[in-house]
Amino acid sequence: MVVLTNNDGQVVALCGIAKRLGLKKFVPYFQAKDQLVAAGAIVRSSNYELYADLSQRMMDTCARFAPEMHIYSIDEAFLFYGGYKPPGQTWYEHARLIRRTVWDEVRLPTGVGVGPTPTLAKAASHAAKRINGFRGLAVIDGDTVRRHVLSNMLVTDVWGIGKRIGARLNDLGIIDALTLSEQDPRRMRKRFSILVENTVLELNGEVRMSWDEVRSPKKEIFSTRSFGNRITERAELKAALAAHAEIVGAKLRRQASVAGAMMIFASNSPHDKTGFQRKSTHISFTIPTSDTRALLAAISSAMDQLFRFGIPYYRCGVGLLDISPMHRQQFDLFHPTPDDRGLMACMDSINGRYGRNTMHLAAKGFDQKFSMRREFLSPQYTTRWRDIPIIRCE
Repeated sequence: MVVLTNNDGQVVALCGIAKRLGLKKFVPYFQAKDQLVAAGAIVRSSNYELYADLSQRMMDTCARFAPEMHIYSIDEAFLFYGGYKPPGQTWYEHARLIRRTVWDEVRLPTGVGVGPTPTLAKAASHAAKRINGFRGLAVIDGDTVRRHVLSNMLVTDVWGIGKRIGARLNDLGIIDALTLSEQDPRRMRKRFSILVENTVLELNGEVRMSWDEVRSPKKEIFSTRSFGNRITERAELKAALAAHAEIVGAKLRRQASVAGAMMIFASNSPHDKTGFQRKSTHISFTIPTSDTRALLAAISSAMDQLFRFGIPYYRCGVGLLDISPMHRQQFDLFHPTPDDRGLMACMDSINGRYGRNTMHLAAKGFDQKFSMRREFLSPQYTTRWRDIPIIRCE
């Protein structure tokens, strides 16, 4: 089985059998199509609604096991115990219970890693999924296990060490995570940054990352997407940008923040024979905002700069910049904020309960010709009534 990206453009996920056939991630689907057909592969479009619902169910299950939980991504969460230890259980037994409960209640296979620091917990999670012998569960509760796990991890697999820093570490002969953990932290800070210093200390069991740092809000929020069908009309482009504005606005409010500026852009495809054309504009708000209506008003005022007749638009996006916490928002005596937080909270609540897009602003439109192409979409078994499987007993 393989899963495709937006508009069924590229292969984004593969099962083990597909990998053994030599298929690679991010290969254009049209290039891999013949090989997939010959192999009898199952091809699926990205089903974001189903993924989001299953993710929420998994998070609801995991949250019952610890005093605090931080959702790190759609398929990953940190459970913080703060000195609390599950009574009558070893950490391995506790991790096994979490994994089993998620499978019983959500039917998702998971890997669970336990460690004394966030970085070692991430390393344990890596071991649970990627290192032979762990089979979905890994607990770093001593130096022997710690050294075994780190010696089997590339330095680029360490949380917080990206490809760029990893390449520089490789140049110094630091190839695996264990070698990184054996470096002088102060030397690493001098050569790189305090982040790398803290990573070295965390790999040795010293907690350097606070709970607030792990769950720190995003400094920039973007929503971009290519279109299923090219856009040539101004109203259609405006509606597409409005859809992105609703997405970033909801994300901004979810982390209790406001944005001081916004960037919007639209472009054709770089493969078009007419040449690549990209238009963008930057808008600053007098008062930082999280109100979707303010974002839409800014988009309307910028359309003259953005839209050009004759360009078959292939992609557009909206980005929120200069993000700060809502409770630190600086108001202007002479420019009262137009934000209606009650209205936005009501919209978010309805969409959270009944599904995204249940309530939206009219600027987004209804007949969205720019929607994604998803020809291989699987049913939305858990969120759409007509997709619920029917069982007949006779």
